Amino acid sequence: MCPLKTNDLHRIFHQLDKNGDGLLSTVELNWLLESIGVRFSLEELESSVGKSCLSFDEFSLFYDSITKQGDDASNEAVLADDQEGRNKEECDLFEAFKVFDSNGDGFISCEELQSLLSKLGLWDEKTGKDCRSMICRYDTNLDGVVDFEEFKNMMLRTSL
Repeated sequence: MCPLKTNDLHRIFHQLDKNGDGLLSTVELNWLLESIGVRFSLEELESSVGKSCLSFDEFSLFYDSITKQGDDASNEAVLADDQEGRNKEECDLFEAFKVFDSNGDGFISCEELQSLLSKLGLWDEKTGKDCRSMICRYDTNLDGVVDFEEFKNMMLRTSL
């Protein structure tokens, strides 16, 4: 998955900063995480980020750390020999897949991708055109949607 650009992070940050104080509270950050299916108590989140509010730079570092952890987890799982680690990785990927597959039909459509991008504040007319190209890029069986195997290959950056 491609990392977000700085201007996208700025846009997300400003949309989450409801009171306009230039800081994201754990309440504001937790709203974003819950909207994409990640559940933390406010205490767990504050413990995880180390403070009750984040500046944009801290938010950017938080984003970098969670995307790096995802990369590290994927790399470790590919190298791991034990079946339990691979099963957990597949379960985690399936949970992530279900966040995108909002109607539960087993496929990610352009509309579902658009809906999630809208929830994150990343939807605009240009992005809409990009949704179709993103789906097409990873839709290896050319059925117009991304199934779990295609999603898994995309997330693990492997080809069929």
